[in-house]
Amino acid sequence: MTARVIKVGHCWKREPCDGSSYNNTSESCFVGDLFSLDEPSKKHTSDFRAIVFVERVVAALVLPKVLAELPSLGFIRCASMIGHNNSQEMKSSQMQDTISKFRDGQVTLLVATSVAEEGLDIRQCNVVMRFDLAKTVLAYIQSRGRARKPGSDYILMVERENVSHAAFLRNARNSEETLRKEAIERTDLSHLKDTSRLISIDAVPGTVYKVETTGAMVSLNSAVGLIHFYCSQLPGDRYAILRPEFSMEKHEKPGGHTEYSCRLQLPCNAPFEILEGPLCSSMRLAQQAVCLAGCKKLHEMGAFTDMLLPDKGSGQDAEKADQDEEGEPVPGTARHREFYPEGVADVLKGDWILSGKEVCESSKLFHLYMYSVRCEDSGSSKDPFLTEVSDFAVLFGNELDAEVLSMSMDLYVARAMITKASLVFKGSLDITESQLSSIKKFHVRLMSIVLDVDVEPSTTPWDPAKAYLFVPVTDSTKGINWELIEKITETTVWDNPLQRARPDVYLGTNERTLGGDRREYGFGKLRNNIGSGQQKSHPTYGIRGAVASFDVVRASGLLPVREEVERDVSQGKLMMADGCMVADNLIGKIVTAAHSGKRFYVDSICYDMSADTSFPRKEGYLGPLEYNTYGDYYKQKYGVDLNCKQQPLIKGRGVSYCKNLLSPRFEQSGESETILDKTYYVFLPPELCVVHPLSGSLVRGAQRLPSIMRRVESMLLAVQLKNLISYPIPTSKILEALTAASCQETFCYERAELLGDAYLKWIVSRFLFLKYPQKHEGQLTRMRQQMVSNMVLYQYALLKGLQSYIQADRFAPSRWSAPGVPPVYDEDTKDGGGGSSFFDEEQKQASSEDVFEDGEMEDGELEGDLSSYRVLSSKTLADVVEALIGVYYVEGGKAAANHLMKWIGIHVEDDPEETEGAVKPVSVPESVLKSIDFVGLERALKYEFTEKGLLVEAITHASRPSSGVSCYQRLEFVGDAVLDHLITRHLFFTYTSLPPGRLTDLRAAAVNNENFARVAVKHKLHLYLRHGSSALEKQIREFVKEVLTESSKPGFNSFGLGDCKAPKVLGDIVESIAGAIFLDSGRDTSAAWKVFQPLLQPMVTPETLPMHPVRELQERCQQQAEGLEYKASRSGNTATVEVFIDGVQVGVAQNPQKKMAQKLAARNALAALKEKEIAESKEKAANRNAGDESENGNKKNGNQTFTRQTLNDICLRKNWPMPSYRCVKEGGPAHAKRFTFGVRVNTSDRGWTDECIGEPMPSVKKAKDSAASLLLELLNKTS
Repeated sequence: MTARVIKVGHCWKREPCDGSSYNNTSESCFVGDLFSLDEPSKKHTSDFRAIVFVERVVAALVLPKVLAELPSLGFIRCASMIGHNNSQEMKSSQMQDTISKFRDGQVTLLVATSVAEEGLDIRQCNVVMRFDLAKTVLAYIQSRGRARKPGSDYILMVERENVSHAAFLRNARNSEETLRKEAIERTDLSHLKDTSRLISIDAVPGTVYKVETTGAMVSLNSAVGLIHFYCSQLPGDRYAILRPEFSMEKHEKPGGHTEYSCRLQLPCNAPFEILEGPLCSSMRLAQQAVCLAGCKKLHEMGAFTDMLLPDKGSGQDAEKADQDEEGEPVPGTARHREFYPEGVADVLKGDWILSGKEVCESSKLFHLYMYSVRCEDSGSSKDPFLTEVSDFAVLFGNELDAEVLSMSMDLYVARAMITKASLVFKGSLDITESQLSSIKKFHVRLMSIVLDVDVEPSTTPWDPAKAYLFVPVTDSTKGINWELIEKITETTVWDNPLQRARPDVYLGTNERTLGGDRREYGFGKLRNNIGSGQQKSHPTYGIRGAVASFDVVRASGLLPVREEVERDVSQGKLMMADGCMVADNLIGKIVTAAHSGKRFYVDSICYDMSADTSFPRKEGYLGPLEYNTYGDYYKQKYGVDLNCKQQPLIKGRGVSYCKNLLSPRFEQSGESETILDKTYYVFLPPELCVVHPLSGSLVRGAQRLPSIMRRVESMLLAVQLKNLISYPIPTSKILEALTAASCQETFCYERAELLGDAYLKWIVSRFLFLKYPQKHEGQLTRMRQQMVSNMVLYQYALLKGLQSYIQADRFAPSRWSAPGVPPVYDEDTKDGGGGSSFFDEEQKQASSEDVFEDGEMEDGELEGDLSSYRVLSSKTLADVVEALIGVYYVEGGKAAANHLMKWIGIHVEDDPEETEGAVKPVSVPESVLKSIDFVGLERALKYEFTEKGLLVEAITHASRPSSGVSCYQRLEFVGDAVLDHLITRHLFFTYTSLPPGRLTDLRAAAVNNENFARVAVKHKLHLYLRHGSSALEKQIREFVKEVLTESSKPGFNSFGLGDCKAPKVLGDIVESIAGAIFLDSGRDTSAAWKVFQPLLQPMVTPETLPMHPVRELQERCQQQAEGLEYKASRSGNTATVEVFIDGVQVGVAQNPQKKMAQKLAARNALAALKEKEIAESKEKAANRNAGDESENGNKKNGNQTFTRQTLNDICLRKNWPMPSYRCVKEGGPAHAKRFTFGVRVNTSDRGWTDECIGEPMPSVKKAKDSAASLLLELLNKTS
């Protein structure tokens, strides 16, 4: 870097400190000398940056405009940057925007005051020029530091023959040289004892205020700027210019000596308002001295941090971004997710589950609980499969809490059946080791069938973390059915692998047997599980895809000898795959189909049907028949030649997967019950069926156990959490607060979370308002954010271990772990499917999973098993904290909610000694009191204030010239929380059955600034607002006129969705008045609600709830699968927003505010779409009257339906091949994709038709429909 000195050949007059005059000759000289820089600077044009420091604000504002007009400096793009110590101050946002443009190259030359010398992140420059000399050596060094780029120039402009300028320059250069030497010689400046050589003036006592703990200090020179900066950081709006005001007083002393004192007056929302400064020899020094004293006082009052920066209420700003610098989700957001172990209640733990291996008579005490099921309303259903179910009991090692027994749960078993279940204590009993061993075997056999897991009792792993067993009970005594347990566990039929095979196990594609396409099911596993001695010699081993010439029964080796079969069949018995059985005894049993491995309940025996019965045609199928008889079907599909074709067929219905019975699974309206409750049956040859050892009623009863135990386990966790919190409220409410909406059950935490959020906001706001009377609204808001943000609540939840208690996933029995029966994961949709059907759809090949073995692992250990883990977002944990606060508030009031908050770690209890003087009487000058119409205002509120000063403060805006009265911001802070809490509580208790989403919409419509502003206008509160802004007055008048126009419409209430945006000030005074009433009434929320409930009428209801046009249009487009796009542009002060649906403009609007223009454009689009639908309906009616049936065939319910199906039906009727579709074009942005399809069909008589190309559509289905409709028209014309 080089330094150059340019000597100006003239001088100019020094101005007084107020900078009122300026000599233009200096400016012309400056511009002239700047011309000489253009040539050497052009070598840096690709990356040129320069700063020109000036002392006068007028120079900083004018010079960029002058330089922009000079052709020789056309490569330069100029901008101004001025500080806060002037009347034309620059907003912080504007300053940061200018710095950003300078960094990016949109601005290459800054004309700046001293604000750019330090403290701002400004990139290195090629040229730094000082128009005025720095006032201190420190400022000289700081400004020179901006020229950090290699080869840069630092240029000083001084007066020719000015001795003081030359002396300052010489002193600055000497100091710089000294500083450079010290930096080279010393690496540790902490040992530097004499620093006087580094500064040009001595630190005289009283000229510097220093914080000893941090070393931060402010001097006379920087105090004025710091005060201005502090005022700029105070909360305000565009109507209030927050800056300090100075009043200078002249004091004549004896001997003609004159001294000055300065009076500092801060904005009304500062901790103090007026400060008198000491006597000084000059006006500038007096101003600096009072500012230095003000900085000291602000620090002592807590408005400055120990780093002498404005205290924003916390150590760091609250992050609003969803991602950190590395793009990872921030804790506390919905996108931040982590694995957490699933919690198990301590009462379920027991080492006794590991016993029962030895046959001995030693016994243990157990507790037996039977689940009781009652059908409150079976409707018109007479289905015995729903009512004929076996009862079960659960064996626990510990007694259960009484609240678990009093719990009743709804089980959604069938559409026409309302089932309630609960646990009933049946007593305690001693069970021996041998009995326990039998119970465990029965438990494993039962649950392996229910959960469809192939496990053996001898090898299954047992976990003491979950210890309970299922046992059958007798019909008479409801005690343990030992006879059934022995029968099930001792039978040898379990040796048949087919009884244990999972019906969804596939063979590999290279292992096809029996000519199968869809026959790679249980029989393949049966074959592979036959003993190793038989496997190689098995008749089907090695066959690939050919139709076998033998039947499945003989191949399985299960068929009994022929003599026994002939004898039993002659006695009227049916020949089964594993023996013969009396036909009537099969009713209610479960049979396993040997050809597919699927299981079926036996409904009846069809004596009028046999294998020679004609095979039925599929409903709606118009093509030729594939199979003539049932025997032909099994021959062609499975390669099976039936031996006993004259046997009656078994009518069965599929054994469905175990379902989640806790979630409502049935629509209450829509299609008729006959269609929705349609049951599908299959017809099976008996010789292909194996009788299962478990009866149908036993399995159907056991399929309810997973859902019941899921609720019991959740309830036990809630009981455990309740005991930790130690406050008596119903456990069922705690369970509700722990259950997320994603569980899809009949309850969730969202309603309680909404109430808890409002209560937490209010109680924390109240606490901060009373505890910190000197903090302004901005500080209080940030402090509240630090106490109630999702990130903080998430951390509280982790500290208390709430992640182990939360229920966040929809219950899936296929992923539920019963004791001794671990889950499997090769099927993800088991709990959602219906019963099996004979005409099953094509099943997709299951993908194989890699299995990794570790020789060091013991038998039964699982590596990488995530069955006991689940994923939770950190926002879910934060929401649960708020939901717990909500349920405790509902059930136990403020005391219960505060107890819960204290347990969580949120300490907001008031200390009487600290808050006693928090609300002091407000001192209001008599002149102000006389200027306010208290009678009219209190009449409008229907409340008389005891402390009039609170009301004056509540209606005073920050733009009002200071008169010793604070503005309403602090009252607005507490009033906002009060109203939010009161309105949310009112809606919560008024609409008890309203879904959480609708309740949230109601709250949003009732608690918003737009609605509050309309309340202020309705009750004429705006007439009493004390402010000092003409712009605000104009906006209020325009808004009042708009509201009066709205109110003239009968029955109209926008609830904040009007066409005119309200001034925020009007909503603020409603909140501040609420805060004032809250304080004036002795902090009584009921008194505030008594005043505001009538003021807020008419309050929004579910019937009057308006929907935002933007949201309404978006939902409509989503339902219709239409592409929605907004295009916004701005011309001057007017924003234009256009709405496009599927590329067609349907609405447009203009407004100065972009959001308002978008809302109006969406509303116009909705109106246009409605008009279009009405016109189409009229046209359709006219066509119907004219007998135009083709249009009627392509339309349904006013919307285009699947014309592809119509085209397919025509092809089937005429035995044509199916239509051929082709994607002609695909394009458009990702959010507005457009598809164009063409279609043609090969007719039997005329060959291929012409290809019909449809309209561009937002989805493939709609594009195909469009093309199909054109082809249908073509076929109609040519027919």
